[in-house]
Amino acid sequence: MFFYPRVYRLIWVSKRMHFTNSISLLLVLFRKKKKDTKMKLDTSGLESAAPVWGAHNELVDGFSAAPTFELPNTTDFDGFQKEAIQMVKPAKGTTTLAFIFKEGVMVAADSRASMGGYISSQSVKKIIEINPYMLGTMAGGAADCQFWHRNLGIKCRLHELANKRRISVTGASKLLANILYSYRGMGLSVGTMIAGWDETGPGLYYVDSEGGRLKGMRFSVGSGSPYAYGVLDNGYRYDMSVEEAAELARRAIYHATFRDGASGGVASVYHVGPNGWKKLSGDDVGELHYKYYPVMPSTVEQEMVEVGGA
Repeated sequence: MFFYPRVYRLIWVSKRMHFTNSISLLLVLFRKKKKDTKMKLDTSGLESAAPVWGAHNELVDGFSAAPTFELPNTTDFDGFQKEAIQMVKPAKGTTTLAFIFKEGVMVAADSRASMGGYISSQSVKKIIEINPYMLGTMAGGAADCQFWHRNLGIKCRLHELANKRRISVTGASKLLANILYSYRGMGLSVGTMIAGWDETGPGLYYVDSEGGRLKGMRFSVGSGSPYAYGVLDNGYRYDMSVEEAAELARRAIYHATFRDGASGGVASVYHVGPNGWKKLSGDDVGELHYKYYPVMPSTVEQEMVEVGGA
């Protein structure tokens, strides 16, 4: 920085006067104290502890140098990163489904949480109430799904307070998709369905952690979804009653838990209609097995009797 000679001289004079006044004050205090008792003047506080500009020491070098780390010895770093994520990422499984029919939206899910071959819980609530007219399902990471569904519920409530009307299913699903898109590539694992009833009628959307968003009439998400789709595609009709739709959803969840080892627990069924959502049933899949495959009484085999020769 450039200083004019006169300005630089004024600054130097003012600093020197300030230093001289400080030394004079210290000498006065020292002489006054010396009359009462002998003491040693501690001048360590006057010494500057800050490093001098241009000096080289370990502390300064450690802060000034940019942090470095070794990269893996590979030609395909992106592929290495994906493989590393999959290696430390525990395997998960679930079965959730939802479909639209003439009376609203039917939503069903199992309740098993697993980490690979380990079943960590049999009582997970995979259908989350966003508001009295909207539901969300969980598939993927339990923590990710629970947190972002709670976050979506807060945002939907704030929208209702600000606009004096409930948010639509389309708006809520788009809001969640935009949030998840902003976190894509950061390790989130979310595969959810947003089902509800708004001013336009029933609505159903699929949203995933990559920001994808699909509108449809029926969806199934999770490791047991191929088995659930087989039952849904075979028995789905738009003009079903509430009882028929609930039985179809319950049966689809059961057959998925029967074939998929990562799904199980309790088959919960919800119905979303013009008056909001309502839980219809929660049946243990072990008991449903004997409902769909009742035990038949076995007949006693005819005893073999030796027949005498003619």
